[in-house]
Amino acid sequence: MTPAADLDEFIEEYHGSIEEVIRGNPEPQKKFWSRADDATLANPLGPPGRGWQEISQRLDHACSLLRDGEAYRVDRVSAYSTEEVAWIVEIEHCRVKVAGAEEHSPSSLRATTIFRREDEEWKIAHRHADPITGAQSPESLIQE
Repeated sequence: MTPAADLDEFIEEYHGSIEEVIRGNPEPQKKFWSRADDATLANPLGPPGRGWQEISQRLDHACSLLRDGEAYRVDRVSAYSTEEVAWIVEIEHCRVKVAGAEEHSPSSLRATTIFRREDEEWKIAHRHADPITGAQSPESLIQE
């Protein structure tokens, strides 16, 4: 399989693992992550993590706050790939129960994910996601 075809399959499976994350299950996604010391995860539910141990902890923490996610879909903003590195920028949409909530709430995240080839396989080297999916005021940059 060519790296490009392999990447398309990898991203499809990766998206499936996000469906599990919003159901509160981090385990399926963990196999997609690089174990390298420079891999990073910056999700909206905690500080950035670097290296596999911190990434795994951040995934576990995020999933402990999410459950019963449904209606997952993505809008692709941009994508780029070579034979060794690739990235996607997407808006992820779902409905999920957050923390102790009994009702589903809509959630949308702006997500950038960077993949790289490691030992002939694609792995996630970096993911950043946040809830900013539209224009923000300049004052939103100010922290009190």
